[in-house]
Amino acid sequence: MSTYGYYRLAAVTPKVKVADVTSNTDELVKAMRKAAEGGAHVVLFPELCLTGASCGDLFFQPHLQNAVLRALTRFASETARLKIPAILGFPLVVGEGIFNVAAVVQSGHVLGLVPKSILPGNRSAYENRQFRPAAELQVKEVELPGFGCVPIGSDLLFTDGLELTFGIEVADDLWGVIPPSSQLALQGARVIFNPGASMALAGAASYCRSLVAQQSARCQAAYVYSSAGVGESTQDAVYGGQAIIADNGRVAAENELFIRETSVIYADVDLQRLGAARCSEGCYNDSRALASVPPARKLLLGKFDSRCDLAYAWLPSRPFIPAPEERNTRCEEILSTQAAALAKRIEHTHARSLVIGISGGLDSTLALMVCARACRLLGLPNSTILAVTMPGFGTTGRTHNNAVAMMKLLGVSFKEVDIKESCLLQFQDLGFDPALRTSTYENVQARQRTSILMNLANMTGGMVVGTGDLSEIALGWSTYNGDHMSMYGVNCSVPKTLIRCLLGYEAEHCGNAMLAETIQDVIDTPVSPELLPPADDGSMEQKTEDILGPYDLHDFFLYHFVKYGAEPTKLRVLAQLAFAGEFPEELIGRTLETFLRRFFQQQFKRSCVPDGPKVGSIALSPRGDWRMPTDACGELWKP
Repeated sequence: MSTYGYYRLAAVTPKVKVADVTSNTDELVKAMRKAAEGGAHVVLFPELCLTGASCGDLFFQPHLQNAVLRALTRFASETARLKIPAILGFPLVVGEGIFNVAAVVQSGHVLGLVPKSILPGNRSAYENRQFRPAAELQVKEVELPGFGCVPIGSDLLFTDGLELTFGIEVADDLWGVIPPSSQLALQGARVIFNPGASMALAGAASYCRSLVAQQSARCQAAYVYSSAGVGESTQDAVYGGQAIIADNGRVAAENELFIRETSVIYADVDLQRLGAARCSEGCYNDSRALASVPPARKLLLGKFDSRCDLAYAWLPSRPFIPAPEERNTRCEEILSTQAAALAKRIEHTHARSLVIGISGGLDSTLALMVCARACRLLGLPNSTILAVTMPGFGTTGRTHNNAVAMMKLLGVSFKEVDIKESCLLQFQDLGFDPALRTSTYENVQARQRTSILMNLANMTGGMVVGTGDLSEIALGWSTYNGDHMSMYGVNCSVPKTLIRCLLGYEAEHCGNAMLAETIQDVIDTPVSPELLPPADDGSMEQKTEDILGPYDLHDFFLYHFVKYGAEPTKLRVLAQLAFAGEFPEELIGRTLETFLRRFFQQQFKRSCVPDGPKVGSIALSPRGDWRMPTDACGELWKP
């Protein structure tokens, strides 16, 4: 049984000698053992690796052809005890033609043979001189000496009956207009293996990397590529030995080019996640319906130990945060998306003002920056923004000062409304004792603020811009019909961890040192609704993450739960790996319990949220991305 759907895939670039079948077999056996010791579940070798890909007309020689068959028998025998499947290439005579095939070898057996479909025949590549394409194959099985009758064809899939189902295309097949891998993926292959032999031309490695990554994304699959290395003939070309493992558009592992010894790369890929993505994202099943895909022949792999320690798994602890090299581009893209969405809503409603409550916290600061950007898009002055600070019982000097400073520095219209007296009047009307610090004490303040904002919007012919973020929406960490409500929610698909990143970008690029310093202090301020009185020294007493657990964990759970349907035990294990040394396991477990409990209990708030723009792959709008019954039972998801 696999570990939560993870399988370790390996790509080998072996040291070869052209036409030295014995030496090559020695090297392949050693590499296979090394990969098995490394925990690999499937091992890919390059195209024609038993002979070398650059043998030319030597492929016509019966002596070489027979040596290959003996070498295949030896490889199968010497790797049988390893149990795991290997994919390796060699020339095979079938009828009156020679085919460039990839064999799946496991536990001493050859399970199937996949011939190359697209044969280059121009300039330095002239494989169609020696080989015949898969389309010319007249049989579905061949008698292979020592192995009996073996299935052959480009329509083969190999499966362990669990998450692992893979198909094979050979080298240039990937470069075709419609690669065989596309059809194999539509037939259920979650992994595509490609044994190749690419020449090391200027720019070729970058192009190949891009092609492999794109095809893995297009197929919603893992894609493993291994190419012949520097041991090939350099008579007219050089082979770089490129190896790549891609996972749904992301390059998970890649080797160095021109390594002179055998190299192995690994990646732990979550095939369960890929299956979940195919189920929940329409492009895969829609493509199946549109394409005319011939049925594949599925071959059952032998049993092997598929446990995985996830040492080569890609598990970023903050999956919403862009990679450093993409940070600036991605942040600008997100902020521009938010601003464009708000600008459209302003135009459509003919709003004369943007009314927004500014607390001095992360969410309202980001929403304020988005409002300023929207005004720039429409050629409106920042005074169009009516920013309101509404100090209550829990407001601290730090957040209040930051709120006022930002509003002044941005030149927005500014209003301060102290809500303490009006809240005390409401407590009196309700017959509520304010000494009781219950949810009523907190929510009266939140609803009073929303009431003020809505009424100001009426007075100024404007709209209330909501500030709540995706993390709060997931947890229901808002007051129903309080900060839960607005006329347009610009942050609705931006999680808390990403907000810090976006504000950091804004601080760096705002062009105002004082504003940048203020934004940075907002980033450094603990997250709090500030609804309970501060400590005697004026410091913040109520801290959200002390109550709910770290937002870093909540956002991690949100990502894997909503996007890939990870079950509770898997969520806990992945978080323990991703946050090893950062958060104790007890805190991870407690926070996971809070996340799942609140996610199910608080759906009623998500069922009636305002409009707002989707900026990433995850959103919880009941009109689009997340349609869940308000009264769905969460018992099954208790960790």
